[in-house]
Amino acid sequence: MDFTSASINFELIYAEIALLCAAFFILVTSSLRHVARMAPIVGLLGFGSAVYFAFQQWGNQMSGFFGMITCDDFGTAFKLLFIVVGILALLLAHRYLSVKRINYPEFYALLLISVMGMMVMANTTDLLVMFLGLEIMSVPLYVMAALARRSLESNEAGIKYFIMGAFASAFLLLGIAFVFGASGTTDLRRIVADYSFIVSNFSYYLYGGAALILIGFGFKVAAVPFHSWVPDVYQGAPTPVTAFFSVGPKAAGFAVMLRIFLFGFARMELLTDIFWGLAVLTMTVGNILALRQNNVKRMLACSSIAHAGYILVAFCVGGSEAISAALFYLIGYTMFNLGGFAVVTLLETRTGCKSDFSELRGLSSKAPYLSAALALFMFALSGFPPTVGFFGKFYIFSTAVKSGYILLTVIGVMNSFLSVYYYLRVIRTSYFEKPDEVFTPVAYSPAIVMVLIVTVLGTLGLGFFPERFLDISRSALFAFL
Repeated sequence: MDFTSASINFELIYAEIALLCAAFFILVTSSLRHVARMAPIVGLLGFGSAVYFAFQQWGNQMSGFFGMITCDDFGTAFKLLFIVVGILALLLAHRYLSVKRINYPEFYALLLISVMGMMVMANTTDLLVMFLGLEIMSVPLYVMAALARRSLESNEAGIKYFIMGAFASAFLLLGIAFVFGASGTTDLRRIVADYSFIVSNFSYYLYGGAALILIGFGFKVAAVPFHSWVPDVYQGAPTPVTAFFSVGPKAAGFAVMLRIFLFGFARMELLTDIFWGLAVLTMTVGNILALRQNNVKRMLACSSIAHAGYILVAFCVGGSEAISAALFYLIGYTMFNLGGFAVVTLLETRTGCKSDFSELRGLSSKAPYLSAALALFMFALSGFPPTVGFFGKFYIFSTAVKSGYILLTVIGVMNSFLSVYYYLRVIRTSYFEKPDEVFTPVAYSPAIVMVLIVTVLGTLGLGFFPERFLDISRSALFAFL
């Protein structure tokens, strides 16, 4: 594969163009009432077109736009994952936004543009293009967090997310500038080729740049100590937006970090110790925070911090097995975490209901299938077999054991046991506690039922046939690792 290609090949970004065209159509027609109602359908058509173009790229190793766009199976796998997340978030949001009277057509355009930014991030080895994709992804997220304009919590979530995102972007851009000053390039492939020369002459600039980049993406994936914004933003944002936050941007951040730190800076041995500390802190602090929560959304927000810590274990280990295990974990995490938020979304569509634990009382007697799905997602988040949550943690921790990180694995397993308490608390409340008042019935919609079916089947299917999907993850590794 010729990575120095200077051709302007739009075939590499057909999927991104499809999403951009769908978003542009929605924005142009948003003032037309009858056409604006078609925004969800236009969004689904955009995602469907993007799936088709992304599948066309599988197995085709190409590079274009003067080497700034790199088409490989690693990027394509993440692009498909982002599209799936976008489709599920769109289906999840439609009825919720209507019930809450915030069903603006612009939401669907913002969702499409944000997913497009994630795809740009995954489809390059150039640090500046990664930053461009990050900003395309992030700016719509700030607006989506504050979508409920009459809600003080939603406004607070949008402001906090914007301020912390601006800090993260500043650190990231300064880090890229340091790396460029040391190497004269922002292309990770050239940095790898000239690494010995760069380290011997400009090591402080390179190490400083790597540290600043790590801080920038630490905010995006909610690694400790860059996690403080997560509980408030996740609780204040509309629940379908929170569901999208919890998996989409996190997966995009880890996709870029895998490229940067396990390819571009793979020979930087100091990073191993740093990731070891980050993984331990993130797992432990996330679980301890989750133990104290009485709101389901805040609990899931804090638990998402802990799950970021489990994925950071793969960064300590490095190598192809760790990368494939991290990709497999992210795919599984998408299924069971989105499923959990789908149940919370459905409960919040009831009149006057919030996402407190008390709203779960009586769920098993009034909505047995929904409570069973919620229990399944909690078991998967805890890491119980035969769900995909168990195998995701198993593959990550087994790669750590093989590489000699015994203490790190023990800490990870102990943290996983610690998380069982607050996940099983959800099950206990829904099955064994009686409601203080009459339980408000749950009204299902075809879109939410479809999301629940997909996430349940994904949680169980990936658990029953993990090797098949792990093989797909292995085949998606970038060829130049």
